[in-house]
Amino acid sequence: SSEGPLVLISLLTLSSAGAAGPRLNNDRLYKFSYTTEVLVDRAKGSKDGSAGYSISSDVDVNLVWRDPSSKDDQLIQLVISNVKIKNVAPRSAKKNIFEGATTQSLLGEKKLAALERPFMVHLKNGKVSSFYCYKAEPASIKNLKRGVASLLQVQCRSGKVIENDVSGRCTVEYRAAQGQVTRTKALETCKTAETGFTTHIQVLGVSGESSSVTVFTLEDGFIKSAIAKETHILAVNARRTTAAKIVSRQSLTLVAIETGPFEAAGKNVASVVKSLDEKLFTLLFSLSFPFLSVQKQFEPDSLSKAIAPRSFLALIQSIRKASKDAILQVLKHSSKTALPQVVDAVTSSQTPDSLDAMLQFLNFADPKGLVLQERFLYACGFASHPNERMLQALDISKGKIGSKDIKESVVIIMGAIVHKLCQKGGCELPTVVEVKKMILEGPYSTQVESDIQMYLLALKNSLLPEAIPLFSKYAESEVGAYCTISLTALQRYDVALITDEVKQTVNRVYHQNRRVYEKNVRAAAADVVFSSNPSYMEVKNVLLSIGNLPKELNKYMLSKVKDILHFEMPASKILRKAMKDMISHNYDRFSKVGSSSAFSGFMARTADATTTYSLDILYSGSGVLRRSNMNIYGASNGALLHGLQVAIEAQGMESLIAAKPDEGEEDLESFAGMSALLFDVQLRPVTFFKGYSDLMSKMFSMSGEPMNVVKGLILLTDHSQVIQLQSGLKANAEFQGGLAIDISGGMEVSLWYRESKTSVNNKGAMVVTGNVTVDMDFVRTGMEVSFETEASLDFITTVQFSEYPFLVCMQMDKTSLTKYESLPSGKSYVSRRGHKQLLPGSEFPLHQENSNMCKRVFDSDW
Repeated sequence: SSEGPLVLISLLTLSSAGAAGPRLNNDRLYKFSYTTEVLVDRAKGSKDGSAGYSISSDVDVNLVWRDPSSKDDQLIQLVISNVKIKNVAPRSAKKNIFEGATTQSLLGEKKLAALERPFMVHLKNGKVSSFYCYKAEPASIKNLKRGVASLLQVQCRSGKVIENDVSGRCTVEYRAAQGQVTRTKALETCKTAETGFTTHIQVLGVSGESSSVTVFTLEDGFIKSAIAKETHILAVNARRTTAAKIVSRQSLTLVAIETGPFEAAGKNVASVVKSLDEKLFTLLFSLSFPFLSVQKQFEPDSLSKAIAPRSFLALIQSIRKASKDAILQVLKHSSKTALPQVVDAVTSSQTPDSLDAMLQFLNFADPKGLVLQERFLYACGFASHPNERMLQALDISKGKIGSKDIKESVVIIMGAIVHKLCQKGGCELPTVVEVKKMILEGPYSTQVESDIQMYLLALKNSLLPEAIPLFSKYAESEVGAYCTISLTALQRYDVALITDEVKQTVNRVYHQNRRVYEKNVRAAAADVVFSSNPSYMEVKNVLLSIGNLPKELNKYMLSKVKDILHFEMPASKILRKAMKDMISHNYDRFSKVGSSSAFSGFMARTADATTTYSLDILYSGSGVLRRSNMNIYGASNGALLHGLQVAIEAQGMESLIAAKPDEGEEDLESFAGMSALLFDVQLRPVTFFKGYSDLMSKMFSMSGEPMNVVKGLILLTDHSQVIQLQSGLKANAEFQGGLAIDISGGMEVSLWYRESKTSVNNKGAMVVTGNVTVDMDFVRTGMEVSFETEASLDFITTVQFSEYPFLVCMQMDKTSLTKYESLPSGKSYVSRRGHKQLLPGSEFPLHQENSNMCKRVFDSDW
């Protein structure tokens, strides 16, 4: 026989001494009716509209042996018979997948025989101490038997205990009343062998609510009935309507008591079981756990459509089940244009096989492979649950890298992964410690300007508290780029970490106490001052500086103060207090002219999430753009996500229009570039031109086409969870959110028309899908929920600098359920419900002054 020999693994059961449970009488057969059902639906769905099935049977229970010294130490035998499987809700024959099927045809002869084979439970003080069945039985059959046994586990007095059952090792509270006991299981405390993972970014994550209550009715010291209900609701944080509900019910009812077999003789449970059936063995009562073709949806033209992230999520699911060799075949047979998107999907899968396949497929020594190499690195930076091995794999800096840009991206992205691993409590992992040391010492290890910037950007991503003194030091550097990176990094830290010493440094930069700084550096310093819980004197000193600053910085600071007040930012309260002083707040200061501005507004507000944007523009005194900074933030349940930042910087262009540079900017090299931060990850900056000769050649060859900053597919929401139901059934929940994104930007200067134009173009499509399944060997039920959105956000700034104050016009434009049941035979039923909501294109409001200027620039009615 395939059944194994008897093996005993006892369980530790923590229960209060004397807290006795149900007692069976000798020479009695207790006949029960048993039903278990599971259904899945929308969070507010009804039973009638749910997908699911129920299993009903008879259960005979009798006492096999009792310890002579303890009436609450019992060995019990259970036999399941007369098994029936049907739909939870009544269905017409056409929609009923069980129509015409028998239990034997559904389960199969062997599984049905296994389910009806007797099993035993050692019940000690009302708790299951050991569970005995046959070794060769399928796991699904053993779990169903465990589910029945869980309804015999009850204590007769109130109190909290730790119990083992199918759900795992859980904290349980009993409340006993006259003839009734209520058992409430704290499901969040349950510890099981199977665990999942979730997105580290709370705004993009999935949260859940669970409950498990069993009500026992007792009569003459034994169970008359046990009714259990368990509910799990999972929802996407940013859109709570994208949610799924799992409901599991169990019912055990005493039907009759008849004459039954006598107790067996024996010293203990193990010897009794062996004497009755040597093939029975003990299991832990808590559970022990025993490719796709790439389609046209991955072509670049589809990247702004919802089909791209939907296909991306489907490909990730396939890759997570695939071997390294199979993944390599997908990579090798993808078209040249679809391959970058496939690299996004393979890297985002985050399995050992997918990582090995990528490392074998990419040749980092080849400088021509820059696009695919960078896509791999960015996908690592956006990884939903990176591990130490991914960081080790990224440490390819020890090998040969053909492209300087890739070397920079490697180090910058390693900083982002260090941050995510530290968030998960992995800051002391050997590789993390090694990389932290490398990036913290990096700025001091070289004199090469681009390398120092690279290490500073890596530290900006890492958000290591140890880097704050380093950022404080570089904030006062003579190199403007070091200053701005350091100041923008300080702004990302928790305010509690910004010490008085750091604040003093930032104030010194803004007020130029030690040296003259570029305008954009001083503007960045002002942002840090306002966002770091400033004191009354700090705010007052900033207000007193207005009127004595370079013209456009004056206007920028005025606009920043007004924005803080109108948008009710954290500093608004102290700012209002300081403005009561007429010396710091008067007409002379607050009437300065110029075109620079700062403005914040709402993009979307729902019950679950709020999306805000901010646009900061700083010009040089000659009318050429100095800094443009666009930010988008998402907030949900008190958590904040920096979704997007696109910053364009330009300098040293005054010679083109025979203008005089501003103070501190006389010797700056001609330069323009763009830097992007996406979902809290700083990416490698892109250069439009550097140096006068490069500028002149680009100026005459400019096509007006923007330069790509980031393009690809990103896995944003990634949640996997196994839910072991008390009934013995097991639910799997998978929520994934994918984003297809294309961000580009450009800058044009026309000397003929004395006009400049900068543009930031954002195209994106997002899909979030949730799939909850309860999958037995013989029947599968589940539900899919999803939402998708497509949007385009363009930010265009047109400047005419033929007069002062020059005309600036900023434009910001936006365009814009399944349930199933199936059998292995292929018989299935699918129900679909959903609705579409089309959002019209819209313009986001900026300040009135901007609208007036746009009228003049375009000379039309707005």
